[in-house]
Amino acid sequence: MSNNAAIVEISQTASQFRSSIVLQAESKYIDVKSILGLFTTLVGGHAYELHVHGPDAEEAKAAMAAVFAKHNLNVSVITE
Repeated sequence: MSNNAAIVEISQTASQFRSSIVLQAESKYIDVKSILGLFTTLVGGHAYELHVHGPDAEEAKAAMAAVFAKHNLNVSVITE
């Protein structure tokens, strides 16, 4: 399965929000708005954590959780 469609959709979804959206994969932190960062990070089967901060964080968390779930990616949205 190619993750290209997932990566593009995740990045496009993140770019709709003003909030900072950062994906933590093991010890790496990736700006979800960066397609290149996602290409090097979204490789099979990891559990990811999503950190969202900003004025529209609640909407961003919901939208990002939905798009990760749609592509069967295991992500936990961290609520501080």
